[in-house]
Amino acid sequence: MSQWHETRERLREYALGLPGAYEEFPWGESVVKVNKKIFVFLGPDEETEKWQPKFSVKLRESNGHALNVPGAAPTGHGLGRAGWVTVPFSDDAPDADLLCEWVEESYRIVAPKRLVTELDTQRP
Repeated sequence: MSQWHETRERLREYALGLPGAYEEFPWGESVVKVNKKIFVFLGPDEETEKWQPKFSVKLRESNGHALNVPGAAPTGHGLGRAGWVTVPFSDDAPDADLLCEWVEESYRIVAPKRLVTELDTQRP
């Protein structure tokens, strides 16, 4: 398994471990949702000519930091205006722990307050 596959799988598992999270495959790509709202785009399982390995999350506090990652950019289709950032899975990407923090930040923005409260009570 390639490095980006391992990182993507770690983010997927982390996201699916958050309260109320579930995976769907619109457009043939993996997204993780909570309360019918996407909080992380993971893309397809395989790299193609048209798709390079990357993921997208909605960030408020970490938006500037994420945009400083080489190759990162505001997410297309107008999502960037709402704080979404697309980060490539590359050698220049931050470590998986920080990427998981960004997934959680996105979850906290999108999830209902009761699920965020549930997450906070699960954590030490």
